[in-house]
Amino acid sequence: MNITVIGRGHVGGGLARLWEKAGHEVRTLGRDGGDASDADVVVVAVPGNRITEALRGVTGLNGQVTIDATNLYAERDPAFPSLAHQVKSIVGGPTAKSFNTVFASAYDQIGTQRVTPSNLYAAEPAAKDITAQLIADAGFDPLHIGDLTPGARLLEDSSGLTRALAGQIGGPFFYRYGRPGEL
Repeated sequence: MNITVIGRGHVGGGLARLWEKAGHEVRTLGRDGGDASDADVVVVAVPGNRITEALRGVTGLNGQVTIDATNLYAERDPAFPSLAHQVKSIVGGPTAKSFNTVFASAYDQIGTQRVTPSNLYAAEPAAKDITAQLIADAGFDPLHIGDLTPGARLLEDSSGLTRALAGQIGGPFFYRYGRPGEL
């Protein structure tokens, strides 16, 4: 799969490395922007308050499947029900919300876990399978929580809980959801 990741920080750069290791063709774009016209999937991994600014410098955004990995650290634009909807308004393609409830600083430890860590995601139907595949290719067990509406907002609003838990247990963590007897 040809993936363009917008954002070269911990999340974007970390996901790019995981996907390259899994055999995907990955291009990362930073503040200088660039062309995404050959991307099968666009991943937006920038601070939530920088979505418009980050995507302004990217050409070739023409309805690709998009995964929004942004997090809410400031007020969201009230014109959109979620950051993922804001991303969708610019890229225009089927959209998913994922990777905002896992810690990029622990990406290098995914494969050493006793059980595969979960990664929650919300997706429109046309983005669901591709997103699940890329979550699995990054080393996580994909756990679909439903459609983009209301799922993206639920995931974004949970970031405060994730940070609070990290503070209580002393740093990044993985989570695993499963039915009794499956873990």
